[in-house]
Amino acid sequence: MGFICTLLTLYLLVLLVRIVMSWFPLEPGGPGAQVYGVLFSLTEPVLGPLRRLIPPVRMGAMALDLSPIIVFIGIQVLIGFLC
Repeated sequence: MGFICTLLTLYLLVLLVRIVMSWFPLEPGGPGAQVYGVLFSLTEPVLGPLRRLIPPVRMGAMALDLSPIIVFIGIQVLIGFLC
């Protein structure tokens, strides 16, 4: 179980870094964009299907994507049960 708990914790970290990096503009082709591309490829297979089920919440001119929050909570629950 320790290995699964470690993987879940690492995935939470990857998800958190992706969320924070999405707040800042990245230069195309730069090292930040490359890191974001790797994070995107690791997290989008989980976030994409959930995003299609639960559309973003409109907040005036902005929209709040709830999928990372739901995945974050879901992984925390899994960690609580397994670890």
